[in-house]
Amino acid sequence: MKQGYNIAVIRGDGIGSEIISEGMKVLEAASERESFELEWLEYPHGAEHYLKTGELISETTLKELERRDAIYFGSIGDPRVEPGVLEQGILLTMRFYFDQYVNLRPVKLLEGVSTPLVGKGPADIDFSVVRENTEDFYVGIGGRASGKNKKRDELEVLRNLYTIKFGVDIETDADELAYQIGVVTREGCERVMRFAFELAKKEGKKKVTSVDKANVLTHSYGFWREVFNEVASEYPDIDTEFNFVDAICMWFVKNPEWYQVVVAPNMFGDIITDLGAMIQGGLGLAPGGNINPDGVSMFEPIHGSAPKYKDKGISNPIATIWAGALLLADLGEDTAAETVLNAIESVLRTGKVKTYDLGGNSSTSEVGDAIVSEIRG
Repeated sequence: MKQGYNIAVIRGDGIGSEIISEGMKVLEAASERESFELEWLEYPHGAEHYLKTGELISETTLKELERRDAIYFGSIGDPRVEPGVLEQGILLTMRFYFDQYVNLRPVKLLEGVSTPLVGKGPADIDFSVVRENTEDFYVGIGGRASGKNKKRDELEVLRNLYTIKFGVDIETDADELAYQIGVVTREGCERVMRFAFELAKKEGKKKVTSVDKANVLTHSYGFWREVFNEVASEYPDIDTEFNFVDAICMWFVKNPEWYQVVVAPNMFGDIITDLGAMIQGGLGLAPGGNINPDGVSMFEPIHGSAPKYKDKGISNPIATIWAGALLLADLGEDTAAETVLNAIESVLRTGKVKTYDLGGNSSTSEVGDAIVSEIRG
C-alpha cells in the first residue's frame, strides 16, 4: 500500500489561489514519481471568508488542522481589511497554536537566476536562516497611554511552553505614548538554536552565526547570547560567531559566501530574510517553512498576497513550489523534495520559461507546467 499524507490547503488572499494551484500540481507529479499519495483538504480562511462571516480562524478549525500532516499556505492580506487583522488573526494564530517555533528560510541562488550583487554566483549564496518564530516582539502585547490619566494594563502571553502575565503601571506627562513588549525565554531560545545546530550537522555545515543587537537591547539579546553560548558548547565541532543585525545586513551584501547557517530572534530574522530573498533573486523565489518538528508544520512563500496581480496569471509560483519541496522534506520524502528543487533549477537554468519578475513573459501556469514536465522527464 502506498504511503499517504493528508495536507491542509489554505489558499488565502490575492495571488494565493493561483500559486497554490501550481504548487499542488508540482507536488502531485513528485508524489506520482516517488509512489506516495497526497490528499488535499481545502479550507477557505482569508479575506473573503472573514468579510462574509466575521470569522478569522476558529478553535474548531484549528483542531481539525491539528489532525493533518502539514499545512500548505498561499498568502494573506487584502486592502479591504485593516493591516494586521488577517495576519495576526490567521497566520500568527496558526504559528502560535501549533507552536511552529522555527521559521526556516533557505537563501540559495539557483542557476539561471541573476543577483543584484555584482560578481556573486550560486556558489556564493547558499545558506539557511533559522528564525525563532513564536517570541520576541511578535508576541503581540503592548498598549497606549497618555499624560492625562494613570493607567494599568494587564498583558498575557499564552504558549504551549508557558504562560506569562505582565501588570504594567503607566504614569506619564507625555501627550501620548505607545509601547510594545518583547519576550525571549530560555526554552524558546534553546530549542530554536538547537534546531540550527542540528540543521548544520545534517547538511555538513561547519558554522552557525547568531544574530542580535545585544549592544543596545542588552536585557533580551544579552540573554539570547548567553543561551547561544550554552547551546553551542554541546556542538564543539561547529564554529560559532555573533553578528549584530545591522552588520549582518551589510555582510549579506558584501560577503554572502561567509554564511552557512544563521539563527536569529523573530523580528531580526524577519528583516534579514527579506534581504536574503533579494540577493537570491527576489521574493518570487523565496520559500519559508513554519516548523514544529514534533507537530504540524506550515509551508508558504515569504511574499505577500500582491492583490493588484490577482487573477492575472503572471505571478511567479516558484517560491510556493519551493515551499512545497520543504513540505515534502518535512514529511520525510527527501527524494521527492530534491526532485522538485532540481526541476525548479533546471527550468530556471534553461531560461525559456520565466515570469515577468525574472525578465520573461511566461504565465504562472506555464512555469508550473514546465516544472512538472521536468519531473516527469
